[in-house]
Amino acid sequence: MQQDAIRSEDAARSVAELVERLGGRAIVLVGLMGAGKTSVGKRIAARLQLPFVDADAEIEKAAAATIPEIFAKHGEAYFRDGERRVIRRLLDKRAKVLATGGGAFMSPETRAAIAVGAVSIWLRADLDILMARVRKRSNRPLLHTEDPEATMRRLMDERYPVYATADIHVVSRDVPHEIVAEETLSALAGFLAGGSPSAEDVSERPPT
Repeated sequence: MQQDAIRSEDAARSVAELVERLGGRAIVLVGLMGAGKTSVGKRIAARLQLPFVDADAEIEKAAAATIPEIFAKHGEAYFRDGERRVIRRLLDKRAKVLATGGGAFMSPETRAAIAVGAVSIWLRADLDILMARVRKRSNRPLLHTEDPEATMRRLMDERYPVYATADIHVVSRDVPHEIVAEETLSALAGFLAGGSPSAEDVSERPPT
């Protein structure tokens, strides 16, 4: 019982130190649709006792319309403009976990704002993982094509070099989201302490 209490105190202290090192910066998750940004982000927020915000949900709230509706009525350029404004508003110097849409980090303006007001974390996933996840939902306007897999490959080719400029890289794969969240927290702690910026070496190992 005493050891459990000590471990609990140590864990609480580690969380407090990590949040303190954030210094009011947001934790911004970037990556393609299906990478697990929302699922992993919610778990990170719960562990750190920080608010979780989904940028896509905030965009829908501001527009009073779903993202597919925005795309259908106004087009992608209109959506991206609103996305930039919403993310800029959310980077308000208050610590939080923010999950962004797959195209958000492609904006130089958004990347610059994130670099100043946040720590960026790329959840990198392979094609088969992404396709298995996105096939479960139909609200992906960019995949409403004759060949969704080819579209996803194109998005990977276009976006992965930009995602790679994020502060931290973590591999999202077919394991419970809790595992990826823990690896992300470990990588974040290392980054904030001035250590390794990547969790890829850890997360590519089979879970034990």
